[in-house]
Amino acid sequence: MTLTLDTAPRVGMVSLGCPKALVDSERILTQLRADGYALSADYAGADVVIVNTCGFLDSAKAESLDAIGEAMAENGQVIVTGCLGHEADAIRARFPAILAVTGPQQYEAVVDAVRLAAPPVKSAYLDLIPDAGLKLTPRHYSYLKISEGCDHRCAFCIIPSLRGDLASRPPAAILREAEALVRNGSKELLVIAQDTSAYGVDLRHAVSTLGGRPLRAHITDLSRELGLLGAWVRLHYIYPYPHVDQLIGLMSEGLLLPYLDIPFQHASPTVLRAMRRPANDSKVLDRIHKWRAEVPDLALRSTFVVGFPGETEADFQYLIDWLGHAQIDRAGCFKYEAVAGAAANALPGAVPEDVKESRWHRFMAAQSAISEERLAAKVGRDLDVLIDAVDEDGGASGRSKYDAPEIDGEVHLRDAGGISVGDIVRVRIEESDEADLFGVPV
Repeated sequence: MTLTLDTAPRVGMVSLGCPKALVDSERILTQLRADGYALSADYAGADVVIVNTCGFLDSAKAESLDAIGEAMAENGQVIVTGCLGHEADAIRARFPAILAVTGPQQYEAVVDAVRLAAPPVKSAYLDLIPDAGLKLTPRHYSYLKISEGCDHRCAFCIIPSLRGDLASRPPAAILREAEALVRNGSKELLVIAQDTSAYGVDLRHAVSTLGGRPLRAHITDLSRELGLLGAWVRLHYIYPYPHVDQLIGLMSEGLLLPYLDIPFQHASPTVLRAMRRPANDSKVLDRIHKWRAEVPDLALRSTFVVGFPGETEADFQYLIDWLGHAQIDRAGCFKYEAVAGAAANALPGAVPEDVKESRWHRFMAAQSAISEERLAAKVGRDLDVLIDAVDEDGGASGRSKYDAPEIDGEVHLRDAGGISVGDIVRVRIEESDEADLFGVPV
């Protein structure tokens, strides 16, 4: 007897924004796959398309609206979710035929909308998902979200109004997910949250159990446990609270990668006060020097904003001078952009656009020189490299412990035959430029 299965509905996904939104997309797709849905890589093959939007900046909103418009034009059966979902009326006014609009983290509402638009076909032969769920990243690295929301009220940010206050996951749940990811091939765990170093504050650092072991909801305890899983562990979105010093200790033990992503945003005390930034500590430079004394190879990545309301030329020069002292390895810079609903919109001293542009170019020139010098110091060394891509001509590219995917540089290899994606290879660094390293397997 031949068994004929009904065709499973197919779902397409467009995921915009930050890695936190990417994790949301993975959770939605994992649930839909568990319900028996198939996935489509293009509009034409999809019965329904989900657009996970970003709504933080006006430019991000415009990109999200363009993506919705493209999905509507190419497919027509579209569900919108994510941060822009809080502007549902505006989305529906522009796209009246949209099927549904939900806000961020509303996974159940998204899945319900898909089920309504394209009812699932239940079958024991179709309802299969990997142990670690479905991923939108390569098999060899994974984002691990440990909390949602944020308790800070920075003047330029509307994240708390979009995603709510800090809501930490129990440590046992995080570790179970991490173990499944490593078991299924992840060589690198990228730990993310809106404020990673605040993890567990809302839980009062409560203790949960995993396999009979007590686990405290604290970033130091969690990081130590993650470091014992055998994968690279990289921390993103760390605020420089005092207990970050304990994380440096874990790096010196080899449990964490020597890498911190700290969104400093500025250095001028005047601008930081206007931004309402947490951990506005005049001793940050001293702490950076202390960290590097303990972990000399520590790589620091950050983001900065120029042209914030009230920023003077003296404030900007303070930032440039601070960069020279801090020696940040990698830095992104953004020209200040007003965000609807942000407190900064009411601040006096708007900086003209041409001044923002000039300061952005000056910042990037200064930072590029620092990055180039710090990369040049790695020439002649042997570094472990996680391979992200290989080609047919014996070349390969990957990342060292000092580089996160998508946002940092790469290590480009020659004479790399026999190497596969996901391998960790020892590489002798032969050359560098302002962004990347070049070498050969040892």
